[in-house]
Amino acid sequence: MSCGDNALYLWQQPDWPAFTWDQAALATLLGQVSRAQGKLLGRMAALGFDLRNEAHLRTLTQDVVKTSEIEGEYLEPDQVRSSIARRLGMDVAGLAPADRNIDGVVDMMLDATTRYEEPLTVERLYGWHSALFPGGRSGMHRISVGAWRNDSTGPMQVVSGPIGRQQVHYETPPASRIQQEIESFLEWFNAPAESDPILKAGLAHLWFVTIHPFDDGNGRIARAIADMALSRADETRQRFYSMSGQIRLERNDYYDTLERTQKGPLDVTRWQTWFLSCLERAIAAAEHTLSTVLAKARFWERFATAALNERQIKVLNRLLDGSEGKMTTSKWAKIAKCSQDTAHRDILDLIDRGALQKEPGGGRSTCYSLVVEN
Repeated sequence: MSCGDNALYLWQQPDWPAFTWDQAALATLLGQVSRAQGKLLGRMAALGFDLRNEAHLRTLTQDVVKTSEIEGEYLEPDQVRSSIARRLGMDVAGLAPADRNIDGVVDMMLDATTRYEEPLTVERLYGWHSALFPGGRSGMHRISVGAWRNDSTGPMQVVSGPIGRQQVHYETPPASRIQQEIESFLEWFNAPAESDPILKAGLAHLWFVTIHPFDDGNGRIARAIADMALSRADETRQRFYSMSGQIRLERNDYYDTLERTQKGPLDVTRWQTWFLSCLERAIAAAEHTLSTVLAKARFWERFATAALNERQIKVLNRLLDGSEGKMTTSKWAKIAKCSQDTAHRDILDLIDRGALQKEPGGGRSTCYSLVVEN
């Protein structure tokens, strides 16, 4: 079957999967990304062990939350952070326990990025898919988990619009071709890179999502594969920039570029240009993560010798992580699991110490915020 205007999808092209791109057209952008990548990794290497771990935890939390958000699934950031921290052996005092759906996404992302040197295999992909759908369902629908799709209900299509007037954006290769297509993809992915490893990450994302081998979860797994390839490019098990976080901000362009590329020739310069540009913006956005981690470190340096109780430490860390915004007495009591009177005393003590400040307003609307020194 052909796509609109009698064009062919990528997988229908006679030379598939012989991808090409204009190396000269990408050279300047690739150089910019490589320099930004090197600069960021250099800055992170200069941080202490604890600060690097904190930056890694923040980045992975964003990655897990946003890769799910791209697909319209909203995860609780505190639960994601807790799940990641437990698996990394970091202190998770006061963080909420995570449900098994969150643990599954976390397990996939950590496996992809901390075991990036190991080959990507069919069994590993099955494991990731099973982790994403521990109950064997996607929403209300039962799906084949840890197995390729079988197209039992007809060809898999990516569509939008009301039933009866649906627009087909993409039709995947038939299920009968999946095993062969995946074998070709894995042989290429596990071989030494013939081009820049960053470009390999971009192509891996596109190639896997083109095959679309599962009933659901293909986008999340494609992004995990790209992160695995970027970890190989960075040669580090720690992540300091979130490609999924940036893709979430540019979701419309992401899907538009994917669709246009799927309906074009095997020259994927357009896709690689978009991928590199998005990656460059993701690396630039990591400066915010770095500044937040450093601000948190400076804050605790100021109060290193202060005799704070466990409730105060717990809530201050939540504020420093940016998960709570402005604080009220009732919110403090809920987080710290104490009475409002106790919460009020904790807050007044921190105001006296110069850690919190009262915001304008009063009564029930009284809010408090951190005093952060530059």
